[in-house]
This record gives sequence, structure tokens and C-alpha cells, in this order.
Amino acid sequence: MPVTAPEPEVIRDAVMLAGRAPSLHNSQPWRWVVEDTKMHLWADPRRMLHATDHTGRELTLSCGAVLDHLRVAMAAAGWDSATERLPDPSEPDHLATLQFRPAEPVTEAQQQRAAAILRRRTDRLPFAAPAAWPALESALRRAVLPYEVTLDVVVDEARPTLAEASRLTEALRRYDTSYLSELRWWTSPFDSDATRVPESAMVSSSEAARVDVARAFPPAGGGHRRAAIDHDHSKILVLSTPHDDDRLDVLRCGEALSAVLLECTVAGMATCTLTHMTEMAMSRSVIAQVTGTAGEPQLLVRVGKSSLNDQPVEPTARRPVTEVLKFRK
Repeated sequence: MPVTAPEPEVIRDAVMLAGRAPSLHNSQPWRWVVEDTKMHLWADPRRMLHATDHTGRELTLSCGAVLDHLRVAMAAAGWDSATERLPDPSEPDHLATLQFRPAEPVTEAQQQRAAAILRRRTDRLPFAAPAAWPALESALRRAVLPYEVTLDVVVDEARPTLAEASRLTEALRRYDTSYLSELRWWTSPFDSDATRVPESAMVSSSEAARVDVARAFPPAGGGHRRAAIDHDHSKILVLSTPHDDDRLDVLRCGEALSAVLLECTVAGMATCTLTHMTEMAMSRSVIAQVTGTAGEPQLLVRVGKSSLNDQPVEPTARRPVTEVLKFRK
């Protein structure tokens, strides 16, 4: 009798791997429910960061990233997937329904993408220029095509304008106590919560000073990593949606983010996703002017080369599978 649905162990392994997806302050605002042959992705509003993400837009972006990560993980396990987005208008937190069918053999490209999930991390240090950029840029543009998302690359001449907008964004939030409270909660080294960022993933004041477009975090230590890179030489990508902050478009943009990050990781490049500038209308407008796009900027991604001499960085913790996955008859 043909197999019509993945075994629970396959789904658990895929959910565990997909849980490495990026999310705002590692909030991991998603949950999965398996019913018969269908798998449902739900937003978890209890994980929403209200000061930083008061509309829930970044929560939806995060869920889009985990959705694509899950499909990548299942493909590497031998399962194709069909996705229905926003399947129930009466349940806005029900973001997607997936059905699977066996697909063999698993290709080397599928295996590479799944392996990239474990290697990818948010790297906040300065980058050297990305290698073989024209070929990688072409691959990234192809990667976002299925999601109806626009990918722009900030030209070097416009980078100072973007950097100034980044600094102004941080200055405007300097006295936003609710925002700073969420930031300090996430970066506190004295709390055991599973979503806290490890100190090795943060940057010192001297390291942060060499990155012109970045969210300002509380400095960590007095490190001088990548001292040979005098300033950030990354390429900066902008992902934009066609219809402002339409929920479906934002979900698709999160999926496109996943595709971009994994493509970069397979190519051996480091990445850093940035959303601080799209959290405020002023800086979003500057991004749109810099790129010339008619769409709504949703996020930025720095892409570049790290250093072979980097010390290992402790992985950011993830929620247990038992917290995010339920099986129902």
C-alpha cells in the first residue's frame, strides 16, 4: 500500500530543523498542528513583541521564514509539499496548510539547502565583500521569483544615505523605554529563557562601529574580531512587497527571506537580516527612495564574507519541539 503521509518521526525532525529559522529577537512565534494528512502553521500571538513589532508584521515575516524552512527540511526527507496560504479567512492566525507527497530521489541541491539551515546564523560583525557576486545576485533574484517579492541591491553611492537613516532610526528610539526593555530582555546574559541570544553572537562597541547599517544592541565585551576588516563591505539587499503590508504578501516575503538566506549560506556567504529600519515609517520611506522601488520595503539583508579565523559562536537556543508541534486525530 503506498505511503500517503510522512511518519510522525519525520515531521518531528523537520519541525526541529525548521525551528532554526530566523525570527525577531528569536521570538519563534509559530506553532504547528498535524491533523490526518495535513499540517497547519499557526502564528503564536503570545510570542509577539508589542513594542518592537506593534502591528505583528514581523511576526508574520518570521512565520513565513519557518514555513519555507519546513518545506526545505521535508524535501530533504523525501517529501514534496503543496502550500495553501491563509486557508481560513475567519482565522487570521492560521497562516498555511501543507500536504505532502513522496518524492524520490532526493537531489543533492535539496540536501545542501537543508544542511544550510544548520550552518546559517545572524552574523552582526563587519563583512568582507561577497565573492563571485554577479552569479550570486542572479541566483538570489531567481530564488525570490516564486514569492512575488522584489529584490533590490543598494548601490554603493546610496549607502551613506541608508547609513544615516539607520543612525537616525536608532536615535529616535533611544528614549523608547518599552522598545529598549524588549531589547535588553533578549540580550540579557543573566536569564535562562530559551530564546535569549548568546553573548558570543553580540558585538562590542569597536566591532559595531565598523558596521554602518545595523540595529543598535547593548555592547558585549571589548572584542576586536575581524580587525583586518576596517569597515563593512557587504552588499545590502532590500526585499519589498507589492501591496504595502498585506498579510499574504508579508508571509510570502518571509518565505523569500528564507530562500535568500539559504542560497547565500550554500554559496559560503555570511548574512545578517535587518528589520529595525522597516519598523518606522520615516526610514522605510528612505529605503524606498534609495532603491527606487514602488513596493513596500519589508527588510534588509547584509551579505558578505566572514573570516576563516572566526571563533565558533554558540547557537541561539530554540524552543523544544513539544512546545511548537501537536498531533491531532
